[in-house]
Amino acid sequence: MSALKDILEKAVKGELTIEEAEKLLRLQAVAELEGMAKIDFNREQRRGVPEVILAENKTISDVVDIAHRMIQESGRVIASRCSQQQIRALRDAFTNEAVFKVNEKARIAVIRNKDYSVKRTGGKVGILTAGTSDIPVAEEAKVIAEEMGCVVYTSYDLGVAGIHRLVAPLKDLIMKDVDVIIVVAGREGALCSVVAGLVGVPVIAVPTSNSYGFGEKGVSTLMAMLQSCSLGLSVVNIDAGVAAGAAATLIANRAAKFREK
Repeated sequence: MSALKDILEKAVKGELTIEEAEKLLRLQAVAELEGMAKIDFNREQRRGVPEVILAENKTISDVVDIAHRMIQESGRVIASRCSQQQIRALRDAFTNEAVFKVNEKARIAVIRNKDYSVKRTGGKVGILTAGTSDIPVAEEAKVIAEEMGCVVYTSYDLGVAGIHRLVAPLKDLIMKDVDVIIVVAGREGALCSVVAGLVGVPVIAVPTSNSYGFGEKGVSTLMAMLQSCSLGLSVVNIDAGVAAGAAATLIANRAAKFREK
Protein backbone atom coordinates (compact mmCIF):
# COMPACT_ATOMS: atom_id res chain seq x y z
CA MET A 1 0.00 0.00 0.00
CA SER A 2 1.42 3.45 -0.89
CA ALA A 3 1.94 6.01 1.84
CA LEU A 4 -0.48 8.36 0.08
CA LYS A 5 -3.27 5.77 0.07
CA ASP A 6 -2.58 4.91 3.71
CA ILE A 7 -2.94 8.56 4.77
CA LEU A 8 -6.19 8.99 2.82
CA GLU A 9 -7.71 5.81 4.26
CA LYS A 10 -6.86 6.90 7.82
CA ALA A 11 -8.44 10.29 7.20
CA VAL A 12 -11.63 8.66 5.87
CA LYS A 13 -11.81 6.37 8.93
CA GLY A 14 -11.36 9.32 11.27
CA GLU A 15 -8.00 8.09 12.53
CA LEU A 16 -6.43 11.34 11.37
CA THR A 17 -7.81 14.88 11.43
CA ILE A 18 -7.87 16.88 8.20
CA GLU A 19 -5.02 19.01 9.52
CA GLU A 20 -2.92 15.95 10.42
CA ALA A 21 -3.56 14.37 7.02
CA GLU A 22 -2.63 17.61 5.24
CA LYS A 23 0.65 17.81 7.16
CA LEU A 24 1.52 14.20 6.37
CA LEU A 25 0.72 14.68 2.69
CA ARG A 26 3.06 17.66 2.54
CA LEU A 27 5.79 15.61 4.17
CA GLN A 28 5.19 12.87 1.60
CA ALA A 29 5.65 15.31 -1.28
CA VAL A 30 9.39 14.71 -1.24
CA ALA A 31 10.87 11.44 0.04
CA GLU A 32 14.56 10.97 0.65
CA LEU A 33 16.16 7.71 -0.36
CA GLU A 34 19.01 6.98 2.08
CA GLY A 35 20.40 10.51 1.78
CA MET A 36 21.00 9.97 -1.93
CA ALA A 37 17.91 11.08 -3.84
CA LYS A 38 14.87 13.21 -3.04
CA ILE A 39 11.96 11.75 -4.99
CA ASP A 40 8.90 13.87 -5.73
CA PHE A 41 6.26 11.13 -5.71
CA ASN A 42 3.31 13.52 -5.87
CA ARG A 43 4.53 15.53 -8.85
CA GLU A 44 2.16 13.88 -11.30
CA GLN A 45 -0.88 14.50 -9.08
CA ARG A 46 0.26 18.08 -8.41
CA ARG A 47 1.46 19.10 -11.86
CA GLY A 48 0.31 16.47 -14.32
CA VAL A 49 3.95 15.65 -15.10
CA PRO A 50 5.54 12.44 -13.77
CA GLU A 51 8.96 12.42 -12.14
CA VAL A 52 11.62 11.14 -14.55
CA ILE A 53 14.92 9.61 -13.43
CA LEU A 54 17.82 11.17 -15.32
CA ALA A 55 20.07 8.10 -15.44
CA GLU A 56 23.00 9.94 -17.00
CA ASN A 57 25.95 10.24 -14.57
CA LYS A 58 24.23 8.04 -11.97
CA THR A 59 25.66 4.70 -10.93
CA ILE A 60 23.83 1.57 -11.96
CA SER A 61 22.99 0.72 -8.35
CA ASP A 62 21.61 4.22 -7.69
CA VAL A 63 19.32 4.03 -10.74
CA VAL A 64 18.04 0.61 -9.71
CA ASP A 65 17.48 1.67 -6.08
CA ILE A 66 15.57 4.81 -7.10
CA ALA A 67 13.51 2.81 -9.59
CA HIS A 68 12.52 0.28 -6.92
CA ARG A 69 11.37 3.03 -4.58
CA MET A 70 9.42 4.83 -7.32
CA ILE A 71 7.58 1.76 -8.52
CA GLN A 72 6.59 0.91 -4.95
CA GLU A 73 5.07 4.35 -4.47
CA SER A 74 3.62 5.23 -7.86
CA GLY A 75 3.52 1.98 -9.87
CA ARG A 76 5.66 3.35 -12.71
CA VAL A 77 9.23 4.37 -13.43
CA ILE A 78 10.51 6.45 -16.35
CA ALA A 79 14.31 6.57 -16.68
CA SER A 80 15.87 8.78 -19.36
CA ARG A 81 19.35 8.92 -20.92
CA CYS A 82 20.10 5.34 -19.89
CA SER A 83 23.30 3.58 -20.86
CA GLN A 84 23.09 0.04 -22.18
CA GLN A 85 24.48 -1.22 -18.87
CA GLN A 86 21.79 0.64 -16.92
CA ILE A 87 19.06 -0.72 -19.19
CA ARG A 88 20.32 -4.28 -18.69
CA ALA A 89 20.45 -3.79 -14.92
CA LEU A 90 16.91 -2.38 -14.81
CA ARG A 91 15.62 -5.21 -17.01
CA ASP A 92 17.22 -7.80 -14.70
CA ALA A 93 15.92 -6.07 -11.57
CA PHE A 94 12.30 -6.00 -12.75
CA THR A 95 12.07 -9.12 -14.91
CA ASN A 96 9.38 -10.90 -12.91
CA GLU A 97 7.50 -8.16 -11.10
CA ALA A 98 6.73 -5.55 -13.77
CA VAL A 99 6.27 -4.76 -17.45
CA PHE A 100 9.51 -3.42 -18.93
CA LYS A 101 9.66 -1.32 -22.10
CA VAL A 102 12.65 0.40 -23.62
CA ASN A 103 12.93 2.87 -26.48
CA GLU A 104 16.44 2.22 -27.77
CA LYS A 105 16.64 5.37 -29.88
CA ALA A 106 15.56 7.63 -27.02
CA ARG A 107 17.48 5.59 -24.40
CA ILE A 108 14.39 5.68 -22.18
CA ALA A 109 13.19 2.78 -20.05
CA VAL A 110 9.60 2.61 -18.80
CA ILE A 111 8.74 0.13 -16.05
CA ARG A 112 5.16 -0.39 -14.87
CA ASN A 113 3.50 -2.62 -12.33
CA LYS A 114 1.43 -5.24 -14.13
CA ASP A 115 -1.81 -3.60 -12.96
CA TYR A 116 -0.69 -0.07 -13.95
CA SER A 117 -2.25 1.51 -17.03
CA VAL A 118 -1.90 4.94 -18.58
CA LYS A 119 -5.19 6.80 -18.77
CA ARG A 120 -5.78 8.29 -22.20
CA THR A 121 -6.59 11.99 -21.98
CA GLY A 122 -7.63 12.75 -25.54
CA GLY A 123 -4.68 15.10 -26.01
CA LYS A 124 -3.04 15.02 -29.44
CA VAL A 125 0.62 15.86 -30.07
CA GLY A 126 2.43 16.07 -33.39
CA ILE A 127 6.20 15.65 -33.63
CA LEU A 128 8.33 16.56 -36.65
CA THR A 129 12.08 16.38 -37.18
CA ALA A 130 14.33 18.09 -39.66
CA GLY A 131 16.70 15.14 -40.06
CA THR A 132 17.11 11.51 -39.09
CA SER A 133 19.87 12.45 -36.62
CA ASP A 134 17.24 14.41 -34.67
CA ILE A 135 15.07 11.33 -34.12
CA PRO A 136 16.49 10.28 -30.70
CA VAL A 137 15.47 13.62 -29.17
CA ALA A 138 12.07 13.42 -30.86
CA GLU A 139 11.55 9.92 -29.49
CA GLU A 140 12.29 11.22 -25.97
CA ALA A 141 9.44 13.69 -26.38
CA LYS A 142 7.20 10.97 -27.82
CA VAL A 143 7.68 8.61 -24.87
CA ILE A 144 6.93 11.37 -22.34
CA ALA A 145 3.80 12.50 -24.19
CA GLU A 146 2.49 8.94 -24.44
CA GLU A 147 3.21 8.26 -20.77
CA MET A 148 1.21 11.41 -19.94
CA GLY A 149 -1.80 10.06 -21.83
CA CYS A 150 -1.55 11.67 -25.26
CA VAL A 151 -1.84 10.22 -28.72
CA VAL A 152 1.33 11.10 -30.64
CA TYR A 153 1.73 11.43 -34.42
CA THR A 154 5.28 11.55 -35.78
CA SER A 155 6.89 12.31 -39.10
CA TYR A 156 10.65 12.50 -39.51
CA ASP A 157 13.29 13.81 -41.95
CA LEU A 158 11.46 16.88 -43.26
CA GLY A 159 14.21 19.51 -43.21
CA VAL A 160 14.23 22.71 -45.22
CA ALA A 161 16.91 21.35 -47.56
CA GLY A 162 13.99 19.46 -49.12
CA ILE A 163 11.06 21.59 -47.99
CA HIS A 164 8.63 19.79 -50.32
CA ARG A 165 8.78 16.83 -47.90
CA LEU A 166 7.02 18.88 -45.23
CA VAL A 167 3.74 19.52 -47.06
CA ALA A 168 1.97 16.16 -46.74
CA PRO A 169 2.96 15.39 -43.10
CA LEU A 170 2.02 18.89 -41.96
CA LYS A 171 -1.31 18.68 -43.76
CA ASP A 172 -1.91 15.34 -42.04
CA LEU A 173 -1.29 16.86 -38.59
CA ILE A 174 -3.67 19.71 -39.36
CA MET A 175 -6.34 17.23 -40.49
CA LYS A 176 -5.84 15.24 -37.27
CA ASP A 177 -6.41 18.51 -35.38
CA VAL A 178 -3.41 18.13 -33.09
CA ASP A 179 -3.27 20.45 -30.09
CA VAL A 180 0.44 21.24 -30.30
CA ILE A 181 3.41 20.43 -32.54
CA ILE A 182 6.96 19.72 -31.43
CA VAL A 183 9.62 20.49 -34.04
CA VAL A 184 13.08 19.00 -33.50
CA ALA A 185 15.96 20.32 -35.60
CA GLY A 186 19.70 20.94 -35.67
CA ARG A 187 21.96 23.13 -37.82
CA GLU A 188 20.17 26.48 -38.45
CA GLY A 189 16.90 25.24 -36.94
CA ALA A 190 14.81 26.77 -39.70
CA LEU A 191 12.10 24.09 -39.76
CA CYS A 192 10.41 25.34 -36.59
CA SER A 193 9.98 28.86 -38.02
CA VAL A 194 8.45 27.46 -41.20
CA VAL A 195 6.01 25.25 -39.30
CA ALA A 196 5.04 27.99 -36.82
CA GLY A 197 4.28 30.29 -39.73
CA LEU A 198 1.82 27.78 -41.24
CA VAL A 199 -0.21 26.32 -38.36
CA GLY A 200 -2.71 27.68 -35.83
CA VAL A 201 -1.52 25.70 -32.80
CA PRO A 202 1.40 26.23 -30.40
CA VAL A 203 4.77 25.03 -31.67
CA ILE A 204 7.57 23.93 -29.35
CA ALA A 205 11.03 24.01 -30.92
CA VAL A 206 13.79 21.68 -29.74
CA PRO A 207 17.34 22.51 -30.89
CA THR A 208 19.59 19.48 -31.13
CA SER A 209 23.35 19.26 -30.77
CA ASN A 210 23.69 17.89 -34.30
CA SER A 211 25.74 20.78 -35.63
CA TYR A 212 29.43 21.40 -36.06
CA GLY A 213 31.85 24.20 -36.91
CA PHE A 214 30.87 27.73 -35.85
CA GLY A 215 28.13 27.55 -33.21
CA GLU A 216 28.64 23.83 -32.84
CA LYS A 217 26.78 21.43 -30.53
CA GLY A 218 23.44 23.15 -30.98
CA VAL A 219 24.45 26.65 -29.87
CA SER A 220 23.74 28.24 -33.26
CA THR A 221 20.50 26.24 -33.52
CA LEU A 222 19.28 27.49 -30.14
CA MET A 223 20.17 31.09 -30.99
CA ALA A 224 18.40 30.87 -34.35
CA MET A 225 15.25 29.40 -32.81
CA LEU A 226 15.18 32.11 -30.14
CA GLN A 227 15.43 34.71 -32.92
CA SER A 228 12.51 33.28 -34.91
CA CYS A 229 10.04 35.85 -36.18
CA SER A 230 7.16 33.33 -36.23
CA LEU A 231 4.80 34.01 -33.34
CA GLY A 232 3.35 31.18 -31.27
CA LEU A 233 6.73 29.48 -31.07
CA SER A 234 8.40 28.48 -27.79
CA VAL A 235 11.91 27.05 -27.44
CA VAL A 236 13.34 24.56 -24.94
CA ASN A 237 16.98 23.77 -24.23
CA ILE A 238 19.37 21.86 -26.48
CA ASP A 239 18.45 18.17 -26.80
CA ALA A 240 15.64 18.66 -24.24
CA GLY A 241 13.19 16.11 -25.60
CA VAL A 242 11.80 15.29 -22.16
CA ALA A 243 11.11 18.96 -21.44
CA ALA A 244 9.44 19.45 -24.82
CA GLY A 245 7.28 16.36 -24.34
CA ALA A 246 6.14 17.53 -20.91
CA ALA A 247 5.35 21.08 -22.04
CA ALA A 248 3.51 19.92 -25.15
CA THR A 249 1.45 17.43 -23.17
CA LEU A 250 0.37 19.99 -20.58
CA ILE A 251 -0.98 22.05 -23.47
CA ALA A 252 -2.61 19.07 -25.20
CA ASN A 253 -4.17 17.66 -22.04
CA ARG A 254 -5.56 21.04 -21.10
CA ALA A 255 -7.07 21.39 -24.58
CA ALA A 256 -8.54 17.89 -24.37
CA LYS A 257 -10.10 18.64 -20.99
CA PHE A 258 -12.03 21.59 -22.37
CA ARG A 259 -12.85 19.74 -25.59
CA GLU A 260 -14.60 17.11 -23.47
CA LYS A 261 -16.65 19.76 -21.70
